[in-house]
Amino acid sequence: MTMKHKFFALSVLALSLSLTSCLDETPKDQLPEQNIYDSANSLYVNAVASLYNYIGAHEESEGLQGTCRGIYDYNTLTTDEAIMPIRGGNWYDGGLWKNMYNHTWTSSDTDLYNVWKYLYKVIVLSTKSLETIDQYKALLTDRQRDEYKAEVRAVRAMFYYYAMDMFGRIPILESTAQKTAVIRQSERSEVFGYIVNELQTVAPLLHLEHSNLQGNYYGRVTRPVAWFLLAKLALNAEVYTDNNWTDSSRPDGKTILFDIDGTQKNAWQTCIHYCDLIAAAGYSLESDYASNFAVHNENSKENIFTIPLDKMLYLNEFHYLFRSRHYAHGGAYGGASENGTCATLHTMAVNGYGTASPDTRLELNFYTGRVEVDGKYVTLDDGTPLQYMPLAVEQNLTASKYIETAGARMKKYEVDRTAYSDGRMPDNDIVLYRYADVLLMKAEAKVRNGESGDEQLNAVRSRVGMPSLAATLANILDERLLELVWEGWRRQDLVRFGRFHQAYDLRPQLDDEASAYTTVFPIPARVLSLNKQLRQNPGYEKK
Repeated sequence: MTMKHKFFALSVLALSLSLTSCLDETPKDQLPEQNIYDSANSLYVNAVASLYNYIGAHEESEGLQGTCRGIYDYNTLTTDEAIMPIRGGNWYDGGLWKNMYNHTWTSSDTDLYNVWKYLYKVIVLSTKSLETIDQYKALLTDRQRDEYKAEVRAVRAMFYYYAMDMFGRIPILESTAQKTAVIRQSERSEVFGYIVNELQTVAPLLHLEHSNLQGNYYGRVTRPVAWFLLAKLALNAEVYTDNNWTDSSRPDGKTILFDIDGTQKNAWQTCIHYCDLIAAAGYSLESDYASNFAVHNENSKENIFTIPLDKMLYLNEFHYLFRSRHYAHGGAYGGASENGTCATLHTMAVNGYGTASPDTRLELNFYTGRVEVDGKYVTLDDGTPLQYMPLAVEQNLTASKYIETAGARMKKYEVDRTAYSDGRMPDNDIVLYRYADVLLMKAEAKVRNGESGDEQLNAVRSRVGMPSLAATLANILDERLLELVWEGWRRQDLVRFGRFHQAYDLRPQLDDEASAYTTVFPIPARVLSLNKQLRQNPGYEKK
């Protein structure tokens, strides 16, 4: 990041918090703009490439994945996939993790506010970048200007997608000069339509490259990334076009229409269309499931969008293995661990743990039972072998004899033995979007459209040696857990299937949760206090 961009990121902070300020600050020690934007290349570096500094992160609550208390945790530890149990004096943290799992968060939660702040920081930075490109368009050819702006708009649309998915009704900001009086809160369906239109408009201008591969497009939002987001938007269209998610009624995906090159397609047909475009772009399943998460996974033909990690080049971190493993387990690798996150009982049941025929991905995705490192059993302080107990999970393990060992632990990513910061800075790129998800999206869309999704579902299953199943919605939901566990999709899946607000695993349904108000998070109280134009989401008015 250049000196200019460091100062600029500070100057937009107020707007990213309140959405009310102007970006007219000019710090006295900032480099003059004419010294920064003096060529097409410098304009790209400072107005486009700089945005990718925010896809990953090393600070809590920031980054699309990798760190804690942010987007990933609110989409994973709130579900039937994973849990952060209280382990005596560890992992209470003011009730944060307990509230996540039980859906008892409130609008005053600092971490939710920090997620909002992060998302809108990038939205504001992107909007400023578009204005800067227009300001210095004389440096560019018409094609360069269109391509630069398309890439920025795609990045911004992606961040709107995450904000809309989590918070429902949000403001759309298209100018950094907007004042409080003209900033309004858009209904969810309006934000949805805006994101779809932005991605459809800019996709043809994005490069048709595999951004997970090292080279000029590494880590960038290319055309297949936009297609993946459009497939996700279409698959969740019933949710995203529902402006009253508390009335037990949703629009019908068969009647939600998208314009695809002048042809009207319903939500399910649209999802299938974009999945097919991704396949035609050359993505396919790796023969080895685990290779997608290897230390050197940059050449995967399956990964579509990743957060590049390289401890010698980037500050981005990946905390989830470190956070999950027992202290002795981390110590066996020459580092440390936090002994926290584990799989739920439901996840173990779907994986067939303890049965004669468990899913083959159980061994690939979880540490269970005794743990070996370098051919030796990892031992506890008393000399006994460390043995994870997947079925001993409780919300509060303080009184359990398995207080330190309850729960299957995250294993999905290969351990980088050369990682820095106790394993939090490995070289494995963080997988955000991959082709197995595309196949499962297509299977689900076909079933919801009255067609057979057997081919797509069983392509994913056969890759890991599992027998064929009929592509029912129930089987697809289970398969998404088996295949995509630890990848941050579970909350969205449960919301789409109408399960997120119900009781599951160790979580009871809240007294007033039948309305499904918890399927979106509250607008943070600090945001509401700064902008009186915004209204709280239903169900949270007094929370």
